[in-house]
Amino acid sequence: MTSLFAQEIRLSKRHEDIVSQRLMLLQQMENKLGDQNKEKTPQMQTAETALQRNISLLKDIEAAEKSLQTQNHPVPPPEVASLETLYWASVEEYIPKWEQFLLGRAPYPIGVENPNEAEDTIQKEVQQ
Repeated sequence: MTSLFAQEIRLSKRHEDIVSQRLMLLQQMENKLGDQNKEKTPQMQTAETALQRNISLLKDIEAAEKSLQTQNHPVPPPEVASLETLYWASVEEYIPKWEQFLLGRAPYPIGVENPNEAEDTIQKEVQQ
């Protein structure tokens, strides 16, 4: 019986040692976690500051881009806008004719001067 009692005392001491080690490890973990949080706080503030700075820089870049676009592309006079509209209407009118020619499905478009003939005419005029 004394051996069982001695074994019980030994197990009880071992249990107390394990519990005290567990408490000590838990305390160390809490301390380490607290230290990590203290280290992260300045990092988080730095990251937030950097994010705000980047957002501000992006807004400045977008504003500068818009400013440059308006400076480089002023609104054309109405006459130029009208000519541009007529030009693109003409291009759209001739696209089907040229498309078939360029695909090799149709002869040279009628009503459009043959470039080879135009070159020959120009060369003849230059020679005279």
